[in-house]
Amino acid sequence: MNEHIDPGHYSDALVILAAAGIVIPTFARFRITPIIGFILVGILVGPYGLARFAGEWPWIRYLSIADPAAIAPIAELGVILLLFSIGLELSFGRLWRMRKRLLGFGGAEMLGSAAIIAFALFMAGNSFNAALGLGLALALSSTALVLPIAGPGTPVGKLALAMLLFEDIALVPIIFLLGALAAPAGADGFVHLGTVLGQGAVLIAVMMALGWFLLPSVFAQAARTKSPELFLSASLLIAIVSSLATMAVGLSPIVGALLAGLMIAETPYAEEVEAVTLPFKGLALGVFLITVGMSLNLDLLAANWFKMLLATGTVVFIKSVVTMALLRAGRVQRGLAAETSVLMASPSETTLIVLGAAAAGGLINQNAANFWQVVTAIGMTITPLLARIGHAIARRLDLKDAVNRHPRSSRRNVMPS
Repeated sequence: MNEHIDPGHYSDALVILAAAGIVIPTFARFRITPIIGFILVGILVGPYGLARFAGEWPWIRYLSIADPAAIAPIAELGVILLLFSIGLELSFGRLWRMRKRLLGFGGAEMLGSAAIIAFALFMAGNSFNAALGLGLALALSSTALVLPIAGPGTPVGKLALAMLLFEDIALVPIIFLLGALAAPAGADGFVHLGTVLGQGAVLIAVMMALGWFLLPSVFAQAARTKSPELFLSASLLIAIVSSLATMAVGLSPIVGALLAGLMIAETPYAEEVEAVTLPFKGLALGVFLITVGMSLNLDLLAANWFKMLLATGTVVFIKSVVTMALLRAGRVQRGLAAETSVLMASPSETTLIVLGAAAAGGLINQNAANFWQVVTAIGMTITPLLARIGHAIARRLDLKDAVNRHPRSSRRNVMPS
């Protein structure tokens, strides 16, 4: 039996586990987020890195991942578990209390950024539909990167969470809006959107009712067995089934994952569920970050590096300025507003989904989709750097505000001894 096993089938797992074993302790030692490490590993081992040489040197296939689609399900699971864990840290009551931030900051940040980016692209010669599709795609920010960097419980994390939740919820209407724009008869697209949202509302109501009655007894039974494996199995089963259910009616799986977390957060077992799923979430998110690095087409980047860096810088600048202006209009402190706006400035994993929908609908051609996919990968790669820049700006602004509020005492405090 063993002679029929191809060791190459295990090479992807070998690369992923080796990356986790090297990246996490190495970057933690230098107090650098492992996000950068996983993305760099993806660049190194992906189809535009070592894997391109596997034809000349067959042994390289054991150190590389030639097919990103092979690990895509694990990467998608990482995003699902991230949204599931966010739901565990929330509750329906807390979400209701966040409604003003979610609809106010979240809606204004995404739509404002999308409008300005779309206008800039339209003035650059793109058609209206193409500019709108690209604007909506690039206005989205990365839940998978921003929240692990900021922390959902920090002031920056709380502001970012409200905006990111709005974007995650808005993903489905965006995709169907693009489908409606691409359809010969736009009304059909909008009717389909209404049908999906109606089915989704019914499904969510049914899931909430079932969760309210069933989940406490399910986890109570798991707690009686004192089996961590049963707790883990039940938690993953609920998250995945919820994601599949929302997919079945045309909604994003991340909506189902978030809802599953919210339902479990209403039970007394939220902390235990979070503890048993944490290692799996971390490893699966690492796989997702590796796929981000693998999507960075180095050949395309080398041929168009100036245009891509200019495009990345423009998107980051527009989004940070829009977010900063909105937060300041909402009377958020300058330092907190600056740090949040810079952290939210890059495109996201959902940008890639919207770009794919825009290309499939014919709103943009494949070359444009490839260009903006690389821009998105660059933006996600520099997100940890942007976080450090935003934190430094925030500290400087906070210090300046402190000096302005208490000029005499502050000057004495900052004078050298």
